Amino acid sequence: MAPTVAEQRNEIRVAVGRYKRKVSSGFTKEALAAICDSLDADVEIDVLPKKGVMRAAIAEEVEGVDGSRDQGSAFRKAELTAITAAVSSD
Repeated sequence: MAPTVAEQRNEIRVAVGRYKRKVSSGFTKEALAAICDSLDADVEIDVLPKKGVMRAAIAEEVEGVDGSRDQGSAFRKAELTAITAAVSSD
């Protein structure tokens, strides 16, 4: 059976050195910053930018993540699959 969105988010969190969550929730700014750092995305994370900025940086780094959509919305399941593959291969 395919992993759920919550399971995929947790897999990504663990791959970038964050922690699993017991409940399903979107990525925090800190988790997005950790993903950006893991992908060597071109975003300054010393002072955390807005989530949309970090989502756009992730979209630039990961093939399969739609960079043209509204960056204010959460990643779709197929995009989470692509991000999981990208952070797990590091």
